[in-house]
Amino acid sequence: MTTVAEKPTKSEKSDWLKILLTQRIALLAVLIVVVVVTFFINDAGGYLTAPYDFDYMSASLISAVPLAMLGLAEMLVILSGRGGIDLSVGAMVSLAGMVFGFAYGEWGWPLWLAIIATAGFGAFLGAINGFLVSYIGFPALIATLATFYAYKSIAIVVNNQQPISTEPIQGLFSLSRSVELPLIGEYLPNVPLGIFTFLLPTVVAVWLLLARTAYGRRLYAIGTNDVAARWAGLPVRDTRFKAYVYAGLISGLVAVVTVGQFASARPDAGVSGNGMALPAITIAVLGGVAITGGIGRVAGVVLATLLIVWLNAGILLAFVGNEGSQYQLLALGAVLVFAALLNGLTNRRYGGTTS
Repeated sequence: MTTVAEKPTKSEKSDWLKILLTQRIALLAVLIVVVVVTFFINDAGGYLTAPYDFDYMSASLISAVPLAMLGLAEMLVILSGRGGIDLSVGAMVSLAGMVFGFAYGEWGWPLWLAIIATAGFGAFLGAINGFLVSYIGFPALIATLATFYAYKSIAIVVNNQQPISTEPIQGLFSLSRSVELPLIGEYLPNVPLGIFTFLLPTVVAVWLLLARTAYGRRLYAIGTNDVAARWAGLPVRDTRFKAYVYAGLISGLVAVVTVGQFASARPDAGVSGNGMALPAITIAVLGGVAITGGIGRVAGVVLATLLIVWLNAGILLAFVGNEGSQYQLLALGAVLVFAALLNGLTNRRYGGTTS
């Protein structure tokens, strides 16, 4: 006797829809699979200009390092609420990168000291943003737009619009090389070194900060309702201020990454083209960070980065010449609109994402 497979009921379909809408990690995992499978099928059909395989996907992760780190930086300031956003992260990368270029490339500082100084300088730039937003009361959009112009112009004029590309700086290109994973590396493609030296430590540090410290709980609280948080005795201004400081510190570390990738401290490293701020904000929002504050998870930002990176990598192979880069911008804008609409739908129907 044969049995007929039962069709999903309306209730089951609704449950699956709710999971995909409220569990952002699940939705992103599905979207990543869809994107990768789509490009694999196009590759098999000969529709791409070069192979889209696991080696290519692994190599493309080199661009995930700065994007994910800046996505985490944006997540911190957006979580703080009151329209928290940082449009200056790209300009901070440029200016901090020039500081690193001077310290390590021209002044001969030890690498470890130059990295610490650059991260500290990035934190100082973030502190300026935080002071304007938290203590002066400027809207974050206006404050960080103003500092974007200021940091960008200083980065350009500080060395007469010239990059710093001395021998020590050029030697940092080795930071961008791919390495074989221990034990299982012979069965997998090599992975960019920056994943282990910069991205993973930043991911772990931000996760610990948000999930395992009193500061993280305060940040979620003020982002959800800073009036209630103030009445509860929480230091709202100080908490919001520190979010911008941490975002600046991460931007300083990204500056070191970009100097290594370019083998040069470029004054336009974080602002050339469309800059780094738009992709970082897109990744944060796509990762489930509510633009109103108080909602967001580190895992969502990481998965959103993978989705954007592998989508962009496939788009480059789908078009000949420079058309691919233009369609990347179209895809980025479409993803941002999709993420914003999805967050709004989720908030109205289910009260927000849970992961």
